Amino acid sequence: MAHVGALPKVQRYVTAHNAEGKAIFSNKFDEESKMKPNDDGIAFALSYTTKGFPVSMDNDEDLDVYGGFLNNAPGLVVSGGTVLRHVDIPPSTACAMHRTVSLDYGAVIEGEVELLLDSGEKRLMKRGDVAIQRGTMHQWINPSKTEWTRMLFVLQPSKPLAIAGEAFGEELAGMAGVKPSE
Repeated sequence: MAHVGALPKVQRYVTAHNAEGKAIFSNKFDEESKMKPNDDGIAFALSYTTKGFPVSMDNDEDLDVYGGFLNNAPGLVVSGGTVLRHVDIPPSTACAMHRTVSLDYGAVIEGEVELLLDSGEKRLMKRGDVAIQRGTMHQWINPSKTEWTRMLFVLQPSKPLAIAGEAFGEELAGMAGVKPSE
């Protein structure tokens, strides 16, 4: 199942400032955010990351942080920062049921995707729909037999979730190509 050409390239435009303080487009990174497929066929692009709140953009410090993460990819979540990630899901494919210690916004850009919760509840999300993931066990499923799904995620770390005195941490269930968050 080929991924190349299945969906348009992700173009990402990072702005900066010139010596006079005028807005420009940064040339520090390629404008194409490269999709990298994992063993299960699901492809990820690390489109931007930050570290620290509030983010420091003085002397392009945030660009340097992102560049560091491009050389040493983080887990799904960056402790004390944010992650902007594109995810492409092949037809008839599901990721593992998982939980992150984060508050995530997941928007469907192309196709459709089912969001399945560990309670058995599910919703079919269509282009333009957004899910606000609040530390729940969940799974993304592309129900189409022929069409790819593309999602855009913004993840920010959260305190570990506690329900009735029980703390819930990150559970990745061996997701292909995903290392634990730090």
